[in-house]
This record gives sequence, C-alpha cells and structure tokens, in this order.
Amino acid sequence: MDGIHDLGGKQGFGPVPVAEGDAPFAQDWERRMWALSREGICPTMTLDWFRHGVELMVPGDYLTFSYFQKWATNFLMLMVDAGQITLQDLERGYLLEPAKPARAKAVEEILEQVRRACTDFSVPEDAPPRFAIGAAVRTLRQIDHPHTRLPAYARGVQGRVIGHHGAHLLPDDGAHGRHVGQHLYTVAFTAPDLWGAAANPRDDVTLDLWESYLVPA
Repeated sequence: MDGIHDLGGKQGFGPVPVAEGDAPFAQDWERRMWALSREGICPTMTLDWFRHGVELMVPGDYLTFSYFQKWATNFLMLMVDAGQITLQDLERGYLLEPAKPARAKAVEEILEQVRRACTDFSVPEDAPPRFAIGAAVRTLRQIDHPHTRLPAYARGVQGRVIGHHGAHLLPDDGAHGRHVGQHLYTVAFTAPDLWGAAANPRDDVTLDLWESYLVPA
C-alpha cells in the first residue's frame, strides 16, 4: 500500500529527532500500552494485520503521533473491528459491563511470556523455489495488495538473489487473515540502481522479498 508510512527514500521531512538516553518509554502510559499488547489485548490480531492497521491511519496523525500513540490508536481500531468494544464505548470512555480484573503479573513472568511468543513464520512449501542464488531479478513496479513489504523505493529495480530462506507467511495475505506461504529471498541492489548515479557504487542495499514480488530480469 503506497501510504504515508512508506517513507523510505523520501526527502523533505527534516532530521529524525533522537531522544537522549536509552529509556524505552517516554511516558508512564506507554509502559501500560506495551504491557497490554503483550497480554493479548486483541487475541484475533496478527502481526501483519497490526501493521496494516497503522498504515491505514490518517496521514496527519501518522506523521504527528508518537510511536505508542500509533499503537494505542491502532489497538482501539482493531478491538472495534474484532467486536470487543464498540464506537459507543469509545465515545463513552468506559464499558457498561467491564471485564473482571486480570491477575497481576511480575515483570519476569511477562518477559518470559514475550520470549515464548517469538514466532517462527516459516511454513512448508511443496513447490520448488523459482529463483536460484545468483539469479538476476527485477521487482514489480505495481503492487495491488493494500499491505506489502516491498517498499516503494525498490519497485521496478533489478537486483541479485543472494539468499533463500525457504517459505514464509506472505504478509500481503496475512494482513487479511489468509495463511499463505511463499518462498522468501534476500535480494541485493546497488545503491546507484536505487538512488541514481550520485550514489556510491560500492554500496549495496539488501531486502528480504517474497517470490511474488519478483520476476526474472
């Protein structure tokens, strides 16, 4: 989806602000937001569905909201979509029939839960890979799916396959609840092919791309 989120290679947005220190949360409510997300605040959510929800934000909000403001807004949208809450609940600010309080957990227990939740997205695939290591490929210029992991700056560009990782869940379908696997490759692109003749010819950019994003060069 060519939305405001796809900022790779774009200019004119000014420097990226970098906060001093290494604190992961700027405000206390962000800690609670992160903890709620670890507790399965929206059980039907998938990673790609979550990413796609953020991509659907109003452009002005996307550019001005903080990282966890985007999370909070997206979770509310996903919970409405899943039928867990209603727009009336949001307008009211509370549930008429609130759920029972959850059992408090220690930080160590939550961290262990996060570690166990690390998911392997590889899937079995009977079809052989279409491209071999070293093959010259070209990325698609047009993507029809509303969610994709092929950035706009790498569309219609020739590259070289330097790695094959077996089949993995295709994010384009995963964002809509479809469990589809495709072969996944690491593709190297030269900087001049991506950014023009002024780029350093010794620099490469590598992207992990699914098979349907690629055609033979």
